[in-house]
Amino acid sequence: MRFVPEIGIDLGTANILVYRRGKGVVLEEPTVVAVATNTKRVLAVGNAAREMLGRTPGNITAIRPMKDGVIADYTTTLRMIEHLLDQVCGKKRLFKPTVLICVPSGVTNVERRAVLQAAKMAGAGHAMTFEEPMAAAIGAGLPIASPGGNMVADIGGGTTDIAVISLGGIVISQSIRVAGNKMDEAIVRHIRNTYNLLIGEPTAEEVKIKVGSAYPLAQELTMEVRGRDVVAGLPRIVEVTSDEIREALAEPVRQITEKICSVLEETPPELASDLMQRGITLTGGGALLRGLDKFLQSVTDIPVHVAENAMHCVAIGTGRALEELPAIRASGAVTTI
Repeated sequence: MRFVPEIGIDLGTANILVYRRGKGVVLEEPTVVAVATNTKRVLAVGNAAREMLGRTPGNITAIRPMKDGVIADYTTTLRMIEHLLDQVCGKKRLFKPTVLICVPSGVTNVERRAVLQAAKMAGAGHAMTFEEPMAAAIGAGLPIASPGGNMVADIGGGTTDIAVISLGGIVISQSIRVAGNKMDEAIVRHIRNTYNLLIGEPTAEEVKIKVGSAYPLAQELTMEVRGRDVVAGLPRIVEVTSDEIREALAEPVRQITEKICSVLEETPPELASDLMQRGITLTGGGALLRGLDKFLQSVTDIPVHVAENAMHCVAIGTGRALEELPAIRASGAVTTI
């Protein structure tokens, strides 16, 4: 019988998911923290804090402590992890949990160490980091232990991690700090430049989800967008189409596509031939952008699939890694201090 809780955390820029061994994904919240400006006390975490973005009075600040997949605000991140562990394991616990946290493949040793130290300070008994593309591949159910090549592109909020995996190890991986958040920023710029209308990131994300696409749709979509007129300073409503939002998203989509092509160019020939059959698997929230798989397939001439339950792949993969920890450690994808 296991007394020590084993926790897997997908510490994403946009969302944080927590997997508890034996129970599955037990928590999914936006990576937002509301802090009292004067006392620095945490007032809300997750959905409650996200609703405060852009709506807080002077004595409250709603912030995203993660940027581009790494810690931007160490103290707030520490308190957020502390809050999550209290929610998942209870405030009063006999044993400190073992925590496995996913990090992008392109992080520096300093950034990796900051994550480990934050977890330890937040109450973890033993803290480890795990490569995100490996976790995504495990969560997507790819046969990573076999000799054949498997390619995964995990498109999150802050980073896109691309890796070719074979025999349980990463053969080649690259990371680019362009993902869902850059798409939101592109939509904010487009609405401002085209309509002289200011909108916030939550509204831009809603536009991306409802009408965003990377490939022409059979039937184009429209939606109303509310914001503040730059000239008059008054609230105004405009109607946008999926066609114009696709143009706005063209630049971040192009950058992600170029990075995937760069990884393909460096892939050994034998593994490249495997990819022609097995294709590329997309995971993460960004993979849900309409037509992204079709667009990538049209550029690379390789089959592209969106993983089932793409949003949870990294968290599920982290949980499964906890069950096979000795083997995963041998692959070199796990780091500890």
